[in-house]
Amino acid sequence: MRLALSLVTDPPASAPALAERCRDAGIALERPVASSDLSDIADFMERWLTVVDASDDDRAARLNTLLQATAAYPRLTNHAGDGWHIHYREPDQSLASLLRTLISVGTALHLSGRGLHRLGRCARAGCGRPFADFSRTGTQRYCSHACGNRDAVRRHRASHR
Repeated sequence: MRLALSLVTDPPASAPALAERCRDAGIALERPVASSDLSDIADFMERWLTVVDASDDDRAARLNTLLQATAAYPRLTNHAGDGWHIHYREPDQSLASLLRTLISVGTALHLSGRGLHRLGRCARAGCGRPFADFSRTGTQRYCSHACGNRDAVRRHRASHR
């Protein structure tokens, strides 16, 4: 979820920047990153935002469409020699295809485990950045503490005018 939000709120400007972002997120890159990966993932992130912006009733259907196009059957792998783990993807996928799979499955796991309402847009006027609600209470309204604080200051000032 954090990688998805990073890619959509601060898109990488080049294939090497995309590769660095993925490595920083702990993704083992098994093949070179192509410029087509950058444009493909940018297109996918636009489709992913439709999941963020959907109502709870429509969110599952939109996410299921992304999952249907990206996820393969789960399989155990030790491809990097760092221990066995599960992949929800085909071997030898392009980075864009891998990211579509990881983001779709990660979003599904987040929403099924925490609740379909746990994606949204920042409530501060003028912001609108997407966020994934990782809060304990499930009542997050802002993309960051900074936006929440700015909105609280705005409300406070408005009430004292």
